[in-house]
Amino acid sequence: MHAADIHLDSPLKGLERYEGAPSAEIRSATRQAFGRLIDCCLEESVAFLLLVGDLFDGEWKDYNTGLFFNAQMTRLKQRGVRVFVVRGNHDAANSMTKALQYPTNVHEFSTTKAETVRIPELSVALHGQSYANAEVHHDLSARYPAPVSGMFNIGLLHTSADGSAKEHAVYAPCSIQSLVDRGYDYWALGHVHRRQVLRSEPYVVFPGNLQGRHIRETGPKGATLVTVDKGKVTVEARQFDVMRWHLREIALDHARNAAHAIDLVYESLEALRREEGATPLAVRVRLHGASEAHRELIANTERYTNEVRGRGAEVADLWVEKVIFDTRTRIDIEALRGRPTPLGELLRTIDAQRSDPEALASLVAELASMQDKFASLDPADRPTFDRPDVVREALADVEQILIPLLLDGGDAS
Repeated sequence: MHAADIHLDSPLKGLERYEGAPSAEIRSATRQAFGRLIDCCLEESVAFLLLVGDLFDGEWKDYNTGLFFNAQMTRLKQRGVRVFVVRGNHDAANSMTKALQYPTNVHEFSTTKAETVRIPELSVALHGQSYANAEVHHDLSARYPAPVSGMFNIGLLHTSADGSAKEHAVYAPCSIQSLVDRGYDYWALGHVHRRQVLRSEPYVVFPGNLQGRHIRETGPKGATLVTVDKGKVTVEARQFDVMRWHLREIALDHARNAAHAIDLVYESLEALRREEGATPLAVRVRLHGASEAHRELIANTERYTNEVRGRGAEVADLWVEKVIFDTRTRIDIEALRGRPTPLGELLRTIDAQRSDPEALASLVAELASMQDKFASLDPADRPTFDRPDVVREALADVEQILIPLLLDGGDAS
């Protein structure tokens, strides 16, 4: 079994503060997912388990995290299952001051140089190196040992391989081709939280993380079960997450009004529940499309956010983490912009503001002085106006909000 990025006892972010959210499950999600991983290892009678970096999320708050891990390792030890660990950027040697001696079935690879561990009875050789420091910017794999002749060679590496970690910091960078050229039969990678099979001859695999912890880690999460039979390798994704994050895009082009829009949201969330089976879901809802409901929705986003959350609560084991209003008016703003009317002049002024770099920079500076007024908001909901591209998008939003409210059923004169 090949797993990585457990981030044991790392909290799920952005959900617990909402009424009705399952607080106990949220706090223990990474432990429950790890327990499921160990259960599967025992059920499948795996020969060994690979944990490829970021087993821990950083320094333990107390020793309970380490004690929980050791208890799970002991379950494997009682069945003769060995475990091989490399440290990553989150649990690098210099990031962890608390420590417990692992059970004897657990081997942690050296931080000083790459080493090889042989399992003669399986004809397997494992090669790996742990992070000594949180930031490793050179290619660790360049100094990995040569493959052992006559054995199935596995490389364990916590890396951003070939820029595969666009959403992650770049650590221990290497090219996929350099890994292939090393001559190993399987590369067990970690660091990227989305499952990726980068190559199949030989297999170069990111299993993804075990449990999504926030909205940027959507979809099924788990590990990779690897079977080797007479040199032939097969890989199979196994899911162990106990709560799944999802971004639900809902088009409201046909919504007649806000009430109809909320009904469409409920129907979409019901469909999502059927698609995902029984796994509890944390959902961010994004409403989009040119809609008759736009003016109502945008005029009272707080009300309709809570209406969406209320309807979401009617769906079994589903919690709405956030609602994004990205709808547009059906009013032809470009046509209004060209008219010789006060409204046309207002629209041309807004357009000039976002098109002129100097005017935009001046507006950014003015808005930046207001940032402290949002300090009381949750960081996830706090607006930021310190970049021209953000302010440019905000000006487009102003048009979509302001024009329907100014017209409010009237004409464009």
